[in-house]
Amino acid sequence: MAEYINPDYVPEPDKMNVKKGLEGAVIDTTSVSKVNPDTNSLIYRGYPVQDLAENCTFEEVAYLMYDGELPNAAQLAEFTKKERSSRDISTTLLNVIKALPQKCHPMDSVRTAVSFLGCEDPRTWDASPETNLDKAIQLLAKIPTMVAADYRFKKGLDFIPPKTDLSIAENFFHMCFGNVPQAEIVKAFDVSLILYAEHSFNASTFTSRVVTSTQSDIYSATVAGIGALKGPLHGGANEQVMHMMLEIADPDKAEQWMLDALAQKKKVMGFGHRVYKSGDSRVPTMKKYAQVMADVIGDQKWMKMYNALEKVMVDKKKIYPNLDFPAGPAYYMMGFEIDFFTPIFVMARTTGWSAHIMEQAANNRIIRPLSEYIGSEQRKVTPLSERR
Repeated sequence: MAEYINPDYVPEPDKMNVKKGLEGAVIDTTSVSKVNPDTNSLIYRGYPVQDLAENCTFEEVAYLMYDGELPNAAQLAEFTKKERSSRDISTTLLNVIKALPQKCHPMDSVRTAVSFLGCEDPRTWDASPETNLDKAIQLLAKIPTMVAADYRFKKGLDFIPPKTDLSIAENFFHMCFGNVPQAEIVKAFDVSLILYAEHSFNASTFTSRVVTSTQSDIYSATVAGIGALKGPLHGGANEQVMHMMLEIADPDKAEQWMLDALAQKKKVMGFGHRVYKSGDSRVPTMKKYAQVMADVIGDQKWMKMYNALEKVMVDKKKIYPNLDFPAGPAYYMMGFEIDFFTPIFVMARTTGWSAHIMEQAANNRIIRPLSEYIGSEQRKVTPLSERR
């Protein structure tokens, strides 16, 4: 396809006053989360995420996202009861998931399933705070069921219904594998959900807010967020990290592999971040629990490879890992198929998306930026018979 770029185009600095990709541009306010430059720490509603990961459950963090404060025991019990009672999905939706092409990516499955869930909800156009909060809890409860159903169907296995006496993390293992693993594995998974829950105006969150700003519904905004998260430069990076490690195969070959990759200027997934310049604050916590997984399964292969790759990248380029780098091998050691890593990310990030969707709806103005046109100047249409 031809590119119509005006050869006489000259940039106008007073017009193009933001960087490509909106890098560094502040486009709105939020009280949901931020990266605190003073401590290089990601905070949710003011709490450092590493502290939340060590001291709270994912359910507590979900409540925090929606309410703005951590719950007391009574509030958590009520919230948990509502979430657990909302986990079932309709037989029709289950059949939709089962009917999807066997080889479609699980992110396509969950995107389609959330869209269908929106079709089932008669309150589509009700965006009141109370209704949106209920929808947010419905998404939190049902998305793990959708992902687990797809996991089972893609393996030719029967669906395992959710239980109401298990945590979100425990229940997901139950629905995928038919059992709940030991507490250390459940904790590692729960920590990953907390770390993935929110990250200020990332690409998928921004996408969700743009859709919300048009006064579209929470399901549409969530579907849009899933579409953005699917990309390997965003959520899909955790999958690419594990594919890279499987390609390397031998920890003893990791150092040379990375040296060769840097020499060839290859894109190495799982390193670098636009916001963090001296290391992703979530990484130490996730690396700790990836190491827990290695200890639990009695295999240090992936962590040896992790350390070798990290050392070369930091020593040679001063580029540090992001959350996807330890999350990929951690999920692999838990037994999950690689193409389900990003849908697990969706299970966590739906909390952040919902918080931002509700925040956008509460003080809305349509997000409609301008662009600087670099195409041909206005011209006349030549009749077809005269075109050459």
